[in-house]
Amino acid sequence: MGKVDPKVDEAIQTLNMKDGPTRRKLLTGTGLVSATAAASALLAACSSNTSSSSGTAAATTAAAGNFPKVPGWQFWFVNHVTTNLFFVPTQFGMADAAALVGIPKPKWGGSENSIPSEMTNYINTAVAAKANGIATTVINSSPTDTTFTTPVAAAMNAGIPVVSYNADGPIINGVPTPGTNRLCYVGQALYLSGQQMGERIKSVAKPGTIVIFIATPGSANIQPRYDGAASVLTPAGYQVHMQATGASTSGEGTAEKSYLLGHKNITGAFAVDAGSTELLGPQLAANGLKVPAGGFDLTPGTLTAINSGQLDFTINQDPYLQGFLPVLYLYLFNLTGGLVLPPDTDTGLTFVTKSNVGAYMSTQTTYLGSTGATSPTLVPRSGAISNPVATTST
Repeated sequence: MGKVDPKVDEAIQTLNMKDGPTRRKLLTGTGLVSATAAASALLAACSSNTSSSSGTAAATTAAAGNFPKVPGWQFWFVNHVTTNLFFVPTQFGMADAAALVGIPKPKWGGSENSIPSEMTNYINTAVAAKANGIATTVINSSPTDTTFTTPVAAAMNAGIPVVSYNADGPIINGVPTPGTNRLCYVGQALYLSGQQMGERIKSVAKPGTIVIFIATPGSANIQPRYDGAASVLTPAGYQVHMQATGASTSGEGTAEKSYLLGHKNITGAFAVDAGSTELLGPQLAANGLKVPAGGFDLTPGTLTAINSGQLDFTINQDPYLQGFLPVLYLYLFNLTGGLVLPPDTDTGLTFVTKSNVGAYMSTQTTYLGSTGATSPTLVPRSGAISNPVATTST
């Protein structure tokens, strides 16, 4: 065969042509006025079709997998501490799930300082914008507080599906009383996680006065943890003190320092939120206190504190899933016309200690919100999977 014209070769490679009559005619020029001209025409047609289809991307997305093409559904995430490090993996999770099913990245907003009115304003904005789905934290801790009841109902009445994540409203004596008509909750079983924390504290700290730091007392995403821990520790002879640190991470260390300076005789120091936990280890070290300590979540500073021995444990609740799963649930609800209803989903409870923290520290991923990680990666693993025999089920 003679030398192939460069334009012909470009057309074959660009259009990924398999062997067949059209490919052979281009290569030989048989039956064509000019193979080069024909190749140029094919490339131009391909370019034209691509430009035309991109112009309608806002209205219709490409099909994902075996699913049909769908409108460019815009979901909105409403959060109570939008700049908190804990929710970095949550934002990666929602973006990854949207990319997986070929819809726009969800919007992210609400409040930086756990102010319910700012959150409900954002919900109302989403409703006015005709959002295709809303995921929100529900942080009121009193059944008489109906702050979220009305805006969630307004969204649902407007045909906008709503799910909650991370926090689902009041938990009274261990019994959830959500107070909204959301479709489902995606997040940790908060009161139970507090009880499990209490049991772990009993194993590392002797009875006496312990402090549990909490960013915003009364907030439904963390108050149930304190309540659960206290329900285990108080009957066991511990004097449990609750100390507020504030919604802003920048002020939490100062609040912890102030308390620790005036309470040198505590037998343990713990926390029920990401910010208070991350700053606790360094504050204990700075104040010369070596007591059992621990808390929640996997922010980089917390993992470092565990590895250095400043903290004994932290509890993982998989914030990535709290962004990823709501997007999938809202997508499937819309895709099926509401026939597939999203389920309540417990995102889990895993203790991370010095014995297993190494795997978390050596893996820099968006799934954990690691410093510097910007895109999802394949994390290799090998060997047996160690997991205890299950003792509970839904």
